[in-house]
Amino acid sequence: MDQEGTVLGVVQTREAIAQARALNLDLVEVSTNAKPPVCKFMDFGKYRYDSKKKMQLSKKKQKTADTKEIRLRPNIGSHDLQIKIAQIQKFLKNKEKVKLTLRFKGREITHHELGLNIVNTVIEAVSELSTVESAPKIEGKQIIALLVAK
Repeated sequence: MDQEGTVLGVVQTREAIAQARALNLDLVEVSTNAKPPVCKFMDFGKYRYDSKKKMQLSKKKQKTADTKEIRLRPNIGSHDLQIKIAQIQKFLKNKEKVKLTLRFKGREITHHELGLNIVNTVIEAVSELSTVESAPKIEGKQIIALLVAK
């Protein structure tokens, strides 16, 4: 193909390179898997610049879902818990995922029901803004749950 998109047909490589030089352009292989390979006359520097700009625009437009982690302890105070709930609500309003992690230290793991109660309390408090993607489960010395904005 030439720079306007007109199909020139099957041409020998040397001949195509000579034609590209005569037009002061580059011969760029567009489709490598085709038999015979499809090439095009174009300014390669401009092509690279345009493709980089398109890539930047597509990255700018896409929104990645960030996962925010909130760490809790089994003996957390009620006011501290309310502050954590407020943080979670702020994250959920921004359409971000929230990972709740309640960590046990030492022998606290023997009372894992206290930790489950705290995690369930937090989930109830933010239930109007979120849905539970993964229910609270005990993994080693911690309880993990994942919340997603509605």
